[in-house]
Amino acid sequence: MSSESSASVASPRPQRPGTQKTAGAATKKGERAGKEKPAAALPPVGEDEPKNPEEYQCTGVLETDFAELCTRSGYMDFPKVVTRPRPHPNFVPSSSMSEKPALDDQRLSASCSLTSLESKYGFFRPTIQVELEQEDSKAVKEIYIRGWKVEDRILGIFAKCLPSLSQLQAINLWKVGITDKTLTTFIALLPLCSPTLRKVSLEGNPLPEQSYHKLMGLDSTIMHLSLRNNKIDDHGAHLLGQALSTLHSCNRTLVSLNLSFNHISDEGAGYIADGLRLNRSLLWLSLAHNRIQDKGALKLAEVLRPFELTHTEVVERRRLLLEKGSQERSRSPSSSRHGESKMDREKSQMTGVSNIALVDKPEKTQATKTPKGLGKKKEKPGEVVKKEEKLGSGQSPTQGTPKKEDATKSGKGKVTIPDQKSTKGKGTKSGSKEKRSILLESELVAEAAEMVNPLLEPVEHRDGKVFMPGNRVLLHLNLLRNRITEVGLEGFLSAVRYQVQFSKPKNSSKGPMGLLWLSLAKNCFAPQCPTYTMIQELMLPRDPIKAKLREEEFPAFPS
Repeated sequence: MSSESSASVASPRPQRPGTQKTAGAATKKGERAGKEKPAAALPPVGEDEPKNPEEYQCTGVLETDFAELCTRSGYMDFPKVVTRPRPHPNFVPSSSMSEKPALDDQRLSASCSLTSLESKYGFFRPTIQVELEQEDSKAVKEIYIRGWKVEDRILGIFAKCLPSLSQLQAINLWKVGITDKTLTTFIALLPLCSPTLRKVSLEGNPLPEQSYHKLMGLDSTIMHLSLRNNKIDDHGAHLLGQALSTLHSCNRTLVSLNLSFNHISDEGAGYIADGLRLNRSLLWLSLAHNRIQDKGALKLAEVLRPFELTHTEVVERRRLLLEKGSQERSRSPSSSRHGESKMDREKSQMTGVSNIALVDKPEKTQATKTPKGLGKKKEKPGEVVKKEEKLGSGQSPTQGTPKKEDATKSGKGKVTIPDQKSTKGKGTKSGSKEKRSILLESELVAEAAEMVNPLLEPVEHRDGKVFMPGNRVLLHLNLLRNRITEVGLEGFLSAVRYQVQFSKPKNSSKGPMGLLWLSLAKNCFAPQCPTYTMIQELMLPRDPIKAKLREEEFPAFPS
């Protein structure tokens, strides 16, 4: 009975699971079908609307905004925003790294847990390091991304959260695997950022097309650009030289350019020198650790002293003079001699006012001196241009020295504009940095409209050729660790002699300061080379840092 009862009891059991499975499968399918239909209809109504990243309003706190936008975009394992430590990482390992592994090993030996491993190796996780303002602990001043690939998805999130950062000044990207396509996306993102953004560092990111010059477009507001360790060759240098200046365009915002640790040779240095011919805004240039030899060094030195204009540059200069002359004549009253004499009196009054206010208000004097200088070139130099075209090859016996002196004075006043603009960006002049950064955008636009073309600077005619003054706006040139010999040093010696003679730092408010710092060490010549020693002796009094150190070491005794 027990077996029968057990058999009778056990017999229905295998049937019940079968019936439950089929019924359960049927009911589950029905339930799924019933659940899937309203699920497709519900998301537009209420559940997924707040998760839409387009509807999120950024708060200006990068850590919160970035995390929220990544979550709404379905990006779960995203980099964290961390504060960059104040001490530089290069100085930390010698002292602290030797102690931390011992402590971590002790903890691991006591309890090998997952949390301890995460804390130990969390250093290698991708992070977005930020440097905050001292006054405001939530305001991001600089962003550092290093050692992990930045994709289009991250750039899309940056395009939404970076514009809300009102104090952002610099973006530093080091080995982030950027491509030519993502670089284009990054450049399109920059205008959306705060107007205080003036520094971009893109290092360790070699590009096949070498399209770094796109960062220096005519509409760019970048003042400090670092392109170190990008394997930039002569082709990339050619594109960068054209971005600095051409016959019809010129970058007027870039103040410093770092091209160290690249593959630029003599040909590329020649392209950079061509860009410096008509550029009057770049103050700081580094070509250290490249492959430049004597030929490229001579091309760079040639730009720093008076150089001969090419035929196309002479033609363009004459065209600009005729165009300015026609504009001035259309503005001036030509109905009577009384009107002309009245304009002359007004110009003389403007001359006196501009000479008095040159030091205090250089922007205003630029606006007043520009028509004055042009007016002088329109009445008589307009006729001189016609005679030059008849004579050919730029020979003009009608240009007298008094006119050249007046032109040089006005030219110096005009070249002062990029110097003072750049010192605002560098912060050498103390003052309200916030006000300067806020007003910088409008100042750059105004100065770009008022800045005189370098081809209109005073020229010198010698042996049937036209010579323009060299670039006396560049202050810092670094050619450390290249392949320059004593032949290239001779070119720099003549350039330095010219700079010392015609560009005086003490009178910088009345004209360009000229080259203040030149580094030629670690090249293919002996440190005791007489030419190198002479260059150092000429440049030593002009170096403001060394001059300040000498004053601190040997203070003047009171009389």
